[in-house]
Amino acid sequence: MSATFLGMPGSPVFPSFPRAAHDAVRDTTLRGNLRHATHTIRAKRAAAVAEMPDWAALREAGRQIKDHTLRHLDRYLVRVEEAVTAAGGTVHWAVDAAEANRIVASLVKATGEREVVKVKSMATQEIGLNEALEAEGIRAYETDLAELIVQLGHDRPSHILVPAIHRNRGEIRDIFRSEMGGWGRPAPEGLTDAPVELAEAARLHLREKFLRAKVGVSGANFVVAETGTLVVVESEGNGRMCLTLPETLISVVGIEKIVPTWRDLEVFLQTLPRSSTAERMNPYTSMWTGTTEGDGPETFHLVLLDNGRTDTLADEVGRQALRCIRCSACLNVCPVYERAGGHAYGSVYPGPIGAILSPQLRGTASEIDASLPYASSLCGACYEVCPVAIDIPEVLVHLRERVVEGGPVTRAGNKVLLKPAKGHAAERAAMRAARWALTRPGALRGGQRLASRTRRFHPRALPGPGRAWTGTRDLPPVPVEPFRDWWQRTHGGKEAAK
Repeated sequence: MSATFLGMPGSPVFPSFPRAAHDAVRDTTLRGNLRHATHTIRAKRAAAVAEMPDWAALREAGRQIKDHTLRHLDRYLVRVEEAVTAAGGTVHWAVDAAEANRIVASLVKATGEREVVKVKSMATQEIGLNEALEAEGIRAYETDLAELIVQLGHDRPSHILVPAIHRNRGEIRDIFRSEMGGWGRPAPEGLTDAPVELAEAARLHLREKFLRAKVGVSGANFVVAETGTLVVVESEGNGRMCLTLPETLISVVGIEKIVPTWRDLEVFLQTLPRSSTAERMNPYTSMWTGTTEGDGPETFHLVLLDNGRTDTLADEVGRQALRCIRCSACLNVCPVYERAGGHAYGSVYPGPIGAILSPQLRGTASEIDASLPYASSLCGACYEVCPVAIDIPEVLVHLRERVVEGGPVTRAGNKVLLKPAKGHAAERAAMRAARWALTRPGALRGGQRLASRTRRFHPRALPGPGRAWTGTRDLPPVPVEPFRDWWQRTHGGKEAAK
C-alpha cells in the first residue's frame, strides 16, 4: 500500500493526538488565542445563519448535490476534462501527492521561472507542494495574510480558514520584523501590532511579488462540470491578483470539489460565506474558464488530485467526509479543538473534519491516525453547524470500530484487510463480555444483583487499563436495587393485573 501525504506525515514519529494535545493544553497563550478567535467567529456565524429563513433547506440541498455528485463522480470528472480542454486549458491527473508535485514542478520549470505566487489552498498544503518546489529550486510565496504569517514564522497552519489562529498580534509583529527581509521587502521601521500597520506591511511586501510573478498556483473551492469553470472565494483580494496577473496559472484541485451545474453552485455561494467568515456574500469571488486571449493568464493547467479520495469514496459511511466545503464551522464549535489547537491533529486538516478525513485518506496504520477518531467528545456540535450535514459523530464511531476491530477497507484502490490496532485488546475483551451478558437475560439479571449487593466494596477508580477512564471521570455508583427488580416490585403486579 502506498502512503497518502497530508502535509504533515502520519508516522510513529509524530505523537498520537492525546500526547500532542496534552502538551498543547498547557500552553496558556495558545488556549487564549484559540478561545478568543473561535468564540468570536462562532457568534458571528450564528447571527449570519439566523438571517436565513431557508437555511435548513439550503443545507439539505447542499447535502443532496454533494451526494449526487459523489455517486456519479466518474461521469462528472470526464465532463470537467472535456469542458476545460475545450476552453483552452490542459488537464492533468494525479493519483497521489508525489505525482501532483512532479506535474506542478515540471510545469513551472517549463516556463523557465524559479518562483511562484500562491493562493491559499488546502490541496497544495495537503500534498506538501511548497516543500516539493523548494527541492526543485523553485520558491513558492504564500499571499494570503494568514498563510504569509505561517510561512514567515516557519510554522504550520492550525485552522482551515484562519491558518494563523494560534498567533496573536504581538507574535505577528515580531515575525514580520525578523523574517520579512529574508523573503523580500522588509517590515517598516517601528512596526507596531496595530492591525492596520500589520496589514499595510503585508500589502507592501506582497505587492512586489504580485507585479513580477509569471506563474501563479491555486486550488479551487468549486469546479462547475458543465462549463469547466473554476471558482475561488477569498476575502483579501490576493487571490484575484494571483489568478489574473501571471502568464501561467496552475490549479491543484481535489476531485471532490466538482458541482454539476451553475444552479448547484448558487447553493454553496450562499452557505459557504455565512458558515466560514459569517459574511452574507463573499468579498472576492473569482471565476475562470480556460483561457481568453488578452484577459488573464495565457496558459492554464488543471491538476485533478486523488490522493486517497477514491479510497474514501468506497466507504459508504465515511464517504460523507468528501462533502466538506472547507468552511471550518466545525472547528469553531468544537470543545476539543478549542483547547488542543490544530497542530495536535498531525495533518493539514485539523478539528472534527480532520479527525474523520485524515484517517480515511491516510489509513489508520500510524499512531496519529489511529488516535484521531478519538479526538472528540461526540457532543454533536460539529454536525449541527455543518452546511452540508456531514454526520461527523457517526463517522467517528465508524472509524473507531475500524481501529479496534480491523476489517476490510480500500487502500490505493485495492481491497485490503486491516488488522486490529494494538493497545485495544482489553477494550475488545470488554465488548465481547458485554455482548455475551446482554444477550443472556438471566446472566445479566444475576450480575446486576451481585453488583448491587457488593456495592459497598466497589473501588472509586478502576484498576489497570480502566484507570485512563476514571482518571478524568467519576465511576458511577451502583444503585441499591437493580432497575428490573425495582420495576417488578413496584409495577410488575399492576401490569399483570391489567
